[in-house]
Amino acid sequence: MAEDRRGGVGRRIQELRLLRGHTLRELGRRAAVSASMLSRIETGARTPSEQVLAALARALGVTVSVLHGQPYIEQLRKDQLDRLISPLGTALDNWGIPPEDDDPAPRGLEQLGSDISRVRQLRTDSEYGTLAEMLPGLLGEMSHATMVHPVPGHDRERAHWLQAEAALGVFSVAYKFGYMDLARLALSRMAMAAALSGDPRQVAAERVKRAQLSADGPAMEQGLRLVRQGLRDLEDDGTPGTRAVRGGLILKGVQMHGLLGRGDEVGTWLAEARGIAAELGETNHYLFVFGPTNTEQHAMAAAGDRDDHAEAVAVSDRVRLPEGYPAARAGVYWIDRARSLALTARCDGALDALYEARKVSPQQTRYHPTTHSTVGVLLRARPSVPDRLRSFAGWSGV
Repeated sequence: MAEDRRGGVGRRIQELRLLRGHTLRELGRRAAVSASMLSRIETGARTPSEQVLAALARALGVTVSVLHGQPYIEQLRKDQLDRLISPLGTALDNWGIPPEDDDPAPRGLEQLGSDISRVRQLRTDSEYGTLAEMLPGLLGEMSHATMVHPVPGHDRERAHWLQAEAALGVFSVAYKFGYMDLARLALSRMAMAAALSGDPRQVAAERVKRAQLSADGPAMEQGLRLVRQGLRDLEDDGTPGTRAVRGGLILKGVQMHGLLGRGDEVGTWLAEARGIAAELGETNHYLFVFGPTNTEQHAMAAAGDRDDHAEAVAVSDRVRLPEGYPAARAGVYWIDRARSLALTARCDGALDALYEARKVSPQQTRYHPTTHSTVGVLLRARPSVPDRLRSFAGWSGV
């Protein structure tokens, strides 16, 4: 499983090649790429250039976006969510460009802060469609607000802090819907704003998300370097907010080591995270849902990423989601539990878990790649497809 996750683009190329019945040599001939290079791309040993990706996409009869990890674009179009993506990209492209003379003045920082609180709540609740509709206009207003407060001081830092949060909202939408290029652009904008926010925790939050993008491909070592850099740069001042962000960085390290199959490192990093979580309890600083529950979720996911699905199920059996636990994290718990139940031949329990995920976090569950792969496992495990599974498969677009 860890190797599949590391494959990223290469894995998708291989799947499409096999579906079309091409050998490595045949696809290489069609795309004017050597079979040896193609083999290295498929195993994740080589990252293809955009030109090579374009040639492979043409040879496979798909768009480059599919190879980049947007296989559910048609499902997004059916749900009319794709219309929300383009305005987000435009808003990020307009970042820092002075407004027109007749543009209205931005609202005050207090009012903009209320909107950012709404952005944070929508992220917590996994309401990505509503979030995507809200953000383009807010990003433009936030960019204007930073120009209204050019003098170094509290107001300037506050404006950039709010701007960083708006960019993080775009990242959340883009990442969940599979638009990785847009996600990277959002993080580059977030990094610019965070550096001017006067808040080192905001800088660390950007590094966590940038490391997150490294979890699907051969750049995981780079992701680990980002995590370590974040821990070095964010000094532990003893405050709950800082400790929670540091805990989030540590849990990202747990994920990376799990994907790389490093069980000993996972144990070391988990032990540190558990120590901090035991002291802090359940927290939600900077939307790092850090605490005992999320720490055990990462232990469960890391076991699954190492293909130890029996251990993952055992950990998930011990987890009790607290009252009011954020929908996004609750949805991930049920999705990860479903994966490991399916891969230990507990098909009914896996489907029950998928339905729980849909109940608490429907949009996230519908587009989550693990949902789709788990449904595929369940479909292949049965000689005939029960109506309940057929219904869920249809709903999720499998």
